[in-house]
Amino acid sequence: MVKNGSSLWRWWTLDCVPVCLTGAENDSMKLLGMTVWVAAVGGCLRMATAADAQRSPMEWGDQGDGTFINPILPSDYSDVDAIRVGAEYFVISSTLQYAPGMVILQSQDLVNWRIAGHVVDDVSQISPELKWDRMSRYGRGIWAGAIRHHAGKFWAYFGTPDEGYFMSTAMDVAGPWEPLTHVMKAAGWDDCCPFWDDDGQGYLIGSCFKDHYKIHLFKLTADGKQLVEGFDHVLHQGQGREANKLYKWNGLYYHFFSEVNREGRVTMMGRARNITGPYEYRQLNHVNPRLDREPNQGGIVQTETGAWWFVTHQGTGAYEGRTLCLLPVTWREGWPVIGEVGADGIGNMVWQAQKPIGGFPALLPQMSDAFAARTLGVQWEWNHQPRAEKWSLAERPGWLRLHAFPPLQRGNLLKAGNTLTQRLVGAGGGEVTVKLDVSAMADGQAAGLCHYGKKYAWLGVVQSNGVRRIAYSANGHETCGAVLNGAEICLRSLSGADGACTWAFSGDGQSFTPFGERYALEWANYRGDRIGLFCYNNEAEAGQADFTAFRYDINRAKGAVPK
Repeated sequence: MVKNGSSLWRWWTLDCVPVCLTGAENDSMKLLGMTVWVAAVGGCLRMATAADAQRSPMEWGDQGDGTFINPILPSDYSDVDAIRVGAEYFVISSTLQYAPGMVILQSQDLVNWRIAGHVVDDVSQISPELKWDRMSRYGRGIWAGAIRHHAGKFWAYFGTPDEGYFMSTAMDVAGPWEPLTHVMKAAGWDDCCPFWDDDGQGYLIGSCFKDHYKIHLFKLTADGKQLVEGFDHVLHQGQGREANKLYKWNGLYYHFFSEVNREGRVTMMGRARNITGPYEYRQLNHVNPRLDREPNQGGIVQTETGAWWFVTHQGTGAYEGRTLCLLPVTWREGWPVIGEVGADGIGNMVWQAQKPIGGFPALLPQMSDAFAARTLGVQWEWNHQPRAEKWSLAERPGWLRLHAFPPLQRGNLLKAGNTLTQRLVGAGGGEVTVKLDVSAMADGQAAGLCHYGKKYAWLGVVQSNGVRRIAYSANGHETCGAVLNGAEICLRSLSGADGACTWAFSGDGQSFTPFGERYALEWANYRGDRIGLFCYNNEAEAGQADFTAFRYDINRAKGAVPK
């Protein structure tokens, strides 16, 4: 640090171009005891431009040269919150009706993420509507929440729009997590976050969307499992104000949230000397919905070296869902600014930057699966809570066995229990292949590989009158093809950057025959497209299907590819 006249110079840890702060800016920051982290356009950061709309969809994430391109993960990790514990970073993401619920990601460099596990093993703890025999929570279930590390353990809080607020704790982020506690039993609430003050008192902040998005502050009991009766303070009210987080930095309370203004959904911050306010508010970023897809919900973290970053999702969804992004945070006059600071002091989208932490290889969340483990891979989530006795990894080691039973609506994949799913990785598209053993199928049964959102399509095998045929279905309109005489068949879906999917099958896993129609992958029910393995029987509880060798390969220009 070299002081020169009235200016103070500090170097950003990512070897960016230094800029000087005025004496007034420096005095403000000294008052708060904060470090200023800044960067210059054309060095480490690149702001959004019209050219980004034409950027190759295969360019994203870790570039293998010390830089990254947003999104860091073009997959459906929405409603995120982020924390650092020691040298590790953790993100949670909403999962709606999927089980297990509330996925947790883990990283060492904020760019490359692996799936650590889930908070909620059994989502029917929340409501019986989330079970296989009701399946009525599309677009609902587990919404946004927050993760914190306090008193030596992890704490996760989240809301569901119909049931209220829930929480759980764990000593290890990978679990086991304790059974859910129902903190608030009320509909119409979302986007909560816990906070513990220096004296140990816990608080919970959340939005009541049914009451004009009033943001309430509650006190928590010492165990964090109940609200203190009689303490309910309304902090704020405005248009669509959600994504609440509470922080305390250098003796000041910071209330992060997002709201809708004439630009779109933007990030906001309130600042106060008392937790109940009064708060002064500032906008943290500008948005261009067409160009940057409104990064907003997320968490602010500080690295061990002192740099600040914002882990967020892109709030407007495409077929791959709301994707994960990483933006630098610059402190100005005691306020965090998200992205590249503009002339007006408000941040703008950044598409490319140096990685926050070097030395770690490019990698991706888990995707492919040989089903060789005793438990399901953490990438898998069931569509609603499954019927436990109707699936197994133990009955035939190395295979996933799905026992068939009738869907709630005949022939409707979206009402068929025990569909096993994972997120699509968008951007450049990819290829999914799975081997299916049909030797134990029964009449009335269908099984195979699917994609779905609000609509669905699948390629698989159906059996009628003892005869098995290759079949393609689009929203219940089924087309049958050749008779299958062998026991095994490989199924494939191939998606492109345009969001269109084609299908093929093979008897030997080498030579594939196209079958079915082009299917447009889609955004629906607040989710991106899902890949799934399914098995049901329209006639009876009879038959089974065995799956193995699930392989997911993606198209990518640089960085890690799945193996």
